[in-house]
Amino acid sequence: MTPRRAPGLTVVGLGPGGRDLLTVETQEALRSAEHLLIRTERHPAALGWERAEYLDRFYEAATTMDDAYRGIVERVVEVASGHGPDAGGTVYAVPGSPLVAERTVRMLLEDERIDVTVLGAMSFLDLAWVRLGIDPIDAGVTVVDGHRFAADAAGVAGAVMICQCDSPMVLGDVKVAVEDGPARPAVVLQRLGLHDERIFEVPWSELDRSFEPDHLTSVFVHAMGAPVAAELASLHQFVGELRLACPWDREQTNASLRPYALEECHELLAAVDAYDPDDGTGADELCAELGDVLYQVCFHAAIAAEDGWFTLADVAAGVHRKLLDRHPHLFGPVETRDPGRSAAELARTWEVVKAASSRRGSIGEDIPPTLGALAHATKVLRRAQALDPSRVNTAIGLVGAGAPIAAPGDAAALGAALLDHVLAAGRADLDAEDALRVTVRRLVAALDAGGDTSPDEFVAPTSL
Repeated sequence: MTPRRAPGLTVVGLGPGGRDLLTVETQEALRSAEHLLIRTERHPAALGWERAEYLDRFYEAATTMDDAYRGIVERVVEVASGHGPDAGGTVYAVPGSPLVAERTVRMLLEDERIDVTVLGAMSFLDLAWVRLGIDPIDAGVTVVDGHRFAADAAGVAGAVMICQCDSPMVLGDVKVAVEDGPARPAVVLQRLGLHDERIFEVPWSELDRSFEPDHLTSVFVHAMGAPVAAELASLHQFVGELRLACPWDREQTNASLRPYALEECHELLAAVDAYDPDDGTGADELCAELGDVLYQVCFHAAIAAEDGWFTLADVAAGVHRKLLDRHPHLFGPVETRDPGRSAAELARTWEVVKAASSRRGSIGEDIPPTLGALAHATKVLRRAQALDPSRVNTAIGLVGAGAPIAAPGDAAALGAALLDHVLAAGRADLDAEDALRVTVRRLVAALDAGGDTSPDEFVAPTSL
């Protein structure tokens, strides 16, 4: 018995421009198709074909591009399956070449329910190489889809052609995925082969804000400044996909994520305490908790990027600049560099540099109010000692503190003394954490006043 053949489907490409760039074979297939499906009518050669079914509705109804692609493939298979095994009865047309950056065609070729025949067509790349005046093989160009740039361009350091750059969001994701932008401006290619074709250069920093992209926009990069960080870029892309596809992720705001960020940081600290670098005990847990905190960073940055305020790249660039500024002994002017300085000296310098760069109005400024009171007190005192040691003793006296608690280096004695104070607070129906927090606020006020003001003038807050 002869096995039943799969239904037939012919896939054709509409080329990069108008009908004048269609092959003779493709024009004949389009004219003679019994059932013609066209992926999108947003193409110069897509309109005017009799009885054509356009599939743009799948983009409009889908939450993600993957959903749209799956819907289109199911519709094409459905139509082809109802019209016998002979290839040619059903024709599916896509922009450009069927085998260049066409996800639906790849999905159809892998689908065992149908037998696919692909006809060759001119790609926008054929025109792009001519306009750019380069040999893509000699130049070693990598071609990637802008919608998947973060994952597909991972590790690429040479020339790249980024296609399907159809929105500012896609261009923004491309820019974010690159750690250091390329030195040369990027070349934007729009509507190649049409009367309104445009080719122009833009600085990498302006890639997502200096022009209006459309569905016929590609970007050529002569050489990436640095390879894309594969795993981090993939995580960034995945966070964006979750924001689109997952109802819970979609509803979150920076404020609603606050308790999760706090919880993850506490779990990270617990993992740090359990980690033994000598034998590796707890290494897996520490790695996992660092990942959870990194996810929070990516999530918060993704939400801020949607609001138009900053991106994950801005987060990384900002902390990079800050660390450079705050390590003048390594990266400052040559005459000021001194890598041999002690950790204690560097700690004092760190506070001085931070104070100068942030222009604080108070010694307690930018210390998180949610920080535990003991940690809060430690940070205030460390900062005060580094900036103006002469003020510390006076200010401490003004708030009624200063008695020795434990011998130097005796952590056990210090812990016992602190515990005694906590127990005493309980017996007096007081909250030790709140009491210390109030006193630290009074200490900050005394330090800001230069230690010259009576403690009676400082009023403890009634609400913490």
